Amino acid sequence: MSIGVALPRIMEIGAGAINHLPSIVQSLGGSRPLIITDKIMVQLGYIQQIQTLLSEEGLEADVFDGTEPEPTAASIEAGLACMLDKKYDVIIALGGGSPIDSAKAIAILGKHGGNIRDYKFPRQVNEIGIPLIAIPTTAGTGSEVTRFTIITDEKNDEKMLCAGIGFMPLAAIVDVNLTLSLPPRTTADTGIDALTHAIEAYVSQKASPFSDSQALSAMRLIGPHLKRAYTNGNDIEAREAMMLGSTLAGVAFSTASVALVHGMSRPIGAFFHVPHGLSNAMLLPSVTAFSIPSAPERYADCARAIGVATTEDSREQANQKLLDALETFNRELKVPTLAEFGADKTRFDSLVETMAKQALASGSPSNNPRVPSIEQMIAIYQQLWGNSQCQP
Repeated sequence: MSIGVALPRIMEIGAGAINHLPSIVQSLGGSRPLIITDKIMVQLGYIQQIQTLLSEEGLEADVFDGTEPEPTAASIEAGLACMLDKKYDVIIALGGGSPIDSAKAIAILGKHGGNIRDYKFPRQVNEIGIPLIAIPTTAGTGSEVTRFTIITDEKNDEKMLCAGIGFMPLAAIVDVNLTLSLPPRTTADTGIDALTHAIEAYVSQKASPFSDSQALSAMRLIGPHLKRAYTNGNDIEAREAMMLGSTLAGVAFSTASVALVHGMSRPIGAFFHVPHGLSNAMLLPSVTAFSIPSAPERYADCARAIGVATTEDSREQANQKLLDALETFNRELKVPTLAEFGADKTRFDSLVETMAKQALASGSPSNNPRVPSIEQMIAIYQQLWGNSQCQP
């Protein structure tokens, strides 16, 4: 059986890759670029750096910096209005997953119209939008190489999954130097997001030899380097490993899809405004424990790939070491419980069934090696109120 693989047409990877931006804009036929980003990227000076880089080659770029940490349909409309105002011919997305996800939606709507709600899963969006260049500044989401975007419908607090090759950027620039300013909390949250992508792609029912190779390579890079990057943000070797691992994990899950962790994570973000990587981290140990019985060999491979088990360990030993390692990651990276994050338990209890139904409707849980019932997802959600994971 064949598999479909979609990748950016152009990829520049490595320190200094950002210097190729002007030639990439021109190769895509762009002469009026719009940079879509957030205010933090402006404050850090990255936007001025890019504008100067482009200006030196005769390309004057305007900026929309109104993207939100968890993009909504309304915030997309604001960016779209800016996009259509001057009919820009190429979009440059700079930042974490939220600016890139926002730019993906704007690129499609700017070309084909409508509202982002019209494009949510199960619709497959294969129309090509305005040319998009994705430049990640976090080692986590892998959005620069995926055919997905996540946008919140603020009318009903639903995180909408939008999928299809139309959301794949035409070009990606992966420059480790752009991650050196990441604070520890963001480094941890996005790093666990990348690890989750790799693990879920490898155990997904849609996994293939192609996605397996990317997922295992990503785990080998992320496992030994995540805590190093979190502890010392100037550790360039760890940062570079995380950056490449994140991109490889993105390629893996764009092909094999994500599974139960992501399906259950999105409603937590929508209802309680938990950053996506952090909600993944909260769920990863308990979802892995739930899923191991249906894919013990696969999860044992994950344990060996991230470096917490060896070939001498039995399958059962490797899986236990994986569970121990995931708990250790959360403890050392100070991942809070949902209660410690500040969520209200009464509100959570009133919403938990709705969250489980939204998770199931997203389609991601059906990719899991063990497909849960609504009741089983509710039980996993309830575990988020267990013992603290962020105490020494």
